[in-house]
Amino acid sequence: MWLPRALVVVLLVGGCCAGALGAGAEVARRTGPGAGAPAGSGEHAGGREGAAFEPLWVDPRSRAARQAAEWRLAGREADAELMDRIASRPQAEWVTGASPRPVVQAVTTAAARGGRTAVLVAYDIPGRDCGQYSGGGALDELDYRAWVDEFAAGLGDRGAYVIVEPDAVAQMVAGCAQVDAEERYALLAYAVERIKRQPHARVYLDAGNSGWIPQPARLVDALRAAGVGQADGFSLNVANFQTDQDSSAYGDALSRALGGKHYVVDTSRNGNGPYTGTDPDAESWCNPPGRALGAPPTTVTGRPRLDAQLWIKRPGESDGTCRGGPPAGQWWPSYALELARNARS
Repeated sequence: MWLPRALVVVLLVGGCCAGALGAGAEVARRTGPGAGAPAGSGEHAGGREGAAFEPLWVDPRSRAARQAAEWRLAGREADAELMDRIASRPQAEWVTGASPRPVVQAVTTAAARGGRTAVLVAYDIPGRDCGQYSGGGALDELDYRAWVDEFAAGLGDRGAYVIVEPDAVAQMVAGCAQVDAEERYALLAYAVERIKRQPHARVYLDAGNSGWIPQPARLVDALRAAGVGQADGFSLNVANFQTDQDSSAYGDALSRALGGKHYVVDTSRNGNGPYTGTDPDAESWCNPPGRALGAPPTTVTGRPRLDAQLWIKRPGESDGTCRGGPPAGQWWPSYALELARNARS
């Protein structure tokens, strides 16, 4: 039912990614099944043809898990049970900042020891987030290539889903004057190709969300330039709130335009769909009220091109300093509690 440039352990109708820049995790901003069975159960009904159900790794020391434990000690049992709706689910581990290798190695090793697969987000592209809430990233092209090499080395021969640079392509398509497009796409293509060399890495290049670039055809050339041809596919809805139905329809259309590429969708906070209210002080993607946890992570999707529904954005981590939220990526217990309370399952 239910770290310094920060080191993050394991993923605008704007982008996605101010949701990860905190003391222990750097999560995406805008682009924005469970407790007993972390990734679903039964035979694989969709996604990679012929593949069986795949259990995904649950971090026992996540912020949500620690919050639930703290509230139990304080006698807040009902709130702790709600927080378990987040803590019990597999979630992506965001990797950024200097020396990614030990983080990637530690997470994938822990997952492998438990017979599970980690979900990682590579998030350190220069000019990240076009200088907005999650701005930062590697210093330059050489720094980033070295960072990617370390990331890949940390994987070794262990399996992982790797989401490559949320927002990085869609922001260029939408218009980011601070970043050179040719250099950006070359770096992304390098990241995809280098990480994909690892024997059991499944690599998904981020493609924004259906509410940001409504016409998927606008993304095709950019995704190809950024190396999607060498990836397993693309990711959608990272840290955003588009419905499963809209994301799947969008994903299928983009897949067709890319010759049948597979994709994954972030369902972490889309249980009530996107925010439709009006608020002059904040964008619709930034800590919108009334949202809910979405469908639990699973590799059983029922759709032939949809490999997995994942919790890439970590529920309860702020999208940025809007609507009373803390800085991007910092843990916000009251928001996490609202997401869990509003969840339908």
